[in-house]
Amino acid sequence: MTTPEFVVRPDKGSLAALVGDRLIRELAPLTAEGGEAHLSLTGGSMGIATLAAVSAHVDRDEVAWSRVHFWWSDERFVARADGERNSLQARDALLDALDVPDVNVHEPWSIEDGSLDDAARAYADELAAFGGDHGAYPAFDVCLLGVGPDAHIASLFPGRDEIHEVDAVVLPVRNSPKPPPERVTFTLPVINASARVWLVVAGADKAEAVEKVRRGPDPDAAPASMARGLIETIVFADEAAAG
Repeated sequence: MTTPEFVVRPDKGSLAALVGDRLIRELAPLTAEGGEAHLSLTGGSMGIATLAAVSAHVDRDEVAWSRVHFWWSDERFVARADGERNSLQARDALLDALDVPDVNVHEPWSIEDGSLDDAARAYADELAAFGGDHGAYPAFDVCLLGVGPDAHIASLFPGRDEIHEVDAVVLPVRNSPKPPPERVTFTLPVINASARVWLVVAGADKAEAVEKVRRGPDPDAAPASMARGLIETIVFADEAAAG
């Protein structure tokens, strides 16, 4: 696993522009000459701002988007048209503007599709279908993660058992400390099998969480401190979050 690198920009806008540009630079060569890429998206204000920056980027079409597979490290188990859905926000910010086949957008189930437990199982099955040599899930080329003020990532919250799960691929989450209460989430091994893990965080309310990541691994107090990419781990922060 890699040691986190910290990259700081003055404000949220410049931070989103930087990460959006970096994402295009990573995906363009991966999708050249018939290659495919697997990208794990995140919700939250910075996650969606990053996707909007990609959408507006002058070099956006250097990526062969039809060969990118989109996933989410977690999703809110609400109606598909609910504005709280990470996937709906991502479609509005970027995906609807791209030439992406529907089969490449791996959106977790919503409440219309079945139960929460069935949603977790179905998402795990879909990951396994693209696992290849890795087996239970694809090794993501880039895993984008937001960080909460409590230092949670995906729907892995401090003081809960989900962060310690090593056998399951996807978990149902109930009674989430952050609404909505029901979600599905990747487990930490799935996140940490990614080539690149990028945590994108902005705002003074996130400064304590970023400091916890700086201190080193502490799963119960700071799940974000446990996220590590195989090739690189970067914390992209604005000056307010970086302290």
